[in-house]
Amino acid sequence: MLDREIVPRWRGLGGGKELTKDLETMSNKNNSHYNKKLQPFAKALRSDMTKAEACLWKYVLKARMMKGYQFRRQRPVLNYIADFMCKELNLIIEVDGITHTYEEVSLNDEKRTLELEKHGFRVLRYTDEEVLQQIDRVYNSIASWIEKNAKVPPPGPRQRGKRKL
Repeated sequence: MLDREIVPRWRGLGGGKELTKDLETMSNKNNSHYNKKLQPFAKALRSDMTKAEACLWKYVLKARMMKGYQFRRQRPVLNYIADFMCKELNLIIEVDGITHTYEEVSLNDEKRTLELEKHGFRVLRYTDEEVLQQIDRVYNSIASWIEKNAKVPPPGPRQRGKRKL
């Protein structure tokens, strides 16, 4: 199990010099500012999701359940790890626990959101309580945002194992 004191640094809350990467080298079109240096941390977070993150993933975002769009969980973006991201929509969904009500963490969230929006992403934030107690409302909120803002239809499913005759 991960030490919870370390996790916020992985998510971009004070990552320091060791996580700094030249943002200009991250391709905007091909990989949506994917930061390979954060990959091991993202992998660890995927196996240690919060209850709210796990519920949102299982009941709303997994396997193209959200209007056919593919979401990725714990995705390294810039110098942050987004809880959920849809590359096609440039949409990031964050699930905030109780610590996000603290002033310092809240200010870091604002800074992070501004940085992500500067690079073309839209950030939707939900609290743990919203996800755990009103998941239908969260689903409808995300679906509504997609209906209003999607510029491209969801990509079709990948075709694997089809033989050409």
